[in-house]
Amino acid sequence: MTTSPTLHPAAPARGTTPVTGAARRPRRPRSAPKPPSVLLSKAGVTALLGLATLYTLLPLTWLLLSSTKSREDLFGTNGFALGDETHLAENLSHLFEADGGVYARWLINTVLYAGVGALLAAVFSVAAGYAFDKLSFPGKERLFSLVLLGVMVPGTAMAIPLYLLAAEAGLVNTFWGVFIPGLVFPFGVYLARVFSASYVPDEVLEAARMDGAGEFRTFCRIAFPMVAPGFVTIFLFQFTQIWNSFFLPLVMLSDQNLYPVNLGLYVWYSSALTQGHPEDYLLAVVGSLVAVAPLIAVFLMLQRFWKSGMTAGAVK
Repeated sequence: MTTSPTLHPAAPARGTTPVTGAARRPRRPRSAPKPPSVLLSKAGVTALLGLATLYTLLPLTWLLLSSTKSREDLFGTNGFALGDETHLAENLSHLFEADGGVYARWLINTVLYAGVGALLAAVFSVAAGYAFDKLSFPGKERLFSLVLLGVMVPGTAMAIPLYLLAAEAGLVNTFWGVFIPGLVFPFGVYLARVFSASYVPDEVLEAARMDGAGEFRTFCRIAFPMVAPGFVTIFLFQFTQIWNSFFLPLVMLSDQNLYPVNLGLYVWYSSALTQGHPEDYLLAVVGSLVAVAPLIAVFLMLQRFWKSGMTAGAVK
């Protein structure tokens, strides 16, 4: 009886790695990561921010320098060059004395339209946003869809329908014809609902209701202080929007004593171009500088509320 010999694979030589299965393919070298695009690089972002800063500051610089010039220097020198003398105080005095001091009247009208109107609009928006977020009532989401629809409609498209409604109500060429539309701010309602969902815990409201607080007291004493940054944000947005409003007052008003600042400055500018009154052009320039100052002052006074709102949820 013979036995077949058992074949053993030859041991690999010392210092070599055994190869099992199919031969391994050589690994491809990893490609180097693509460098960021020029716009997303640090230098590109810095350049874009610098251009945005120039775009913002150059008109203000021209406005400030032009307001310090006399009428001759305004038309005879470069826009960014200084005049021979500073006439800012003289120009401001002439601004508030021109046409019987009508500019002060325009400024007061604008403060009423924008200041009081934005304050009431912010209160209404916060209350509506809180109700949409925390309360349950029939048709809530459908009503909120209408609010979002109002956000997408530009304000200029609503000027003619508002004029027709004001004509039916007898509010054309009155203070209320411009003031009442400013109380409606759909985007503020949307923002208020977002702030309410982020800053007002449901547990706090339930605890207040268990202690016997009604819905109105719960909103005023507990929810409203929590959404104070949202209130300030909505107020600033609406204040800026009403302060810069032009088309609605143009359509609604014909009495110059009811004009806001923007419409009054447009009248002076048009007079300088069409009726040959160059002194009105200087009035429009100096009046524009004065009209910008309240916006800057309001933003500087209220920006700390924005900062506190942005960092409210950063640390738990």
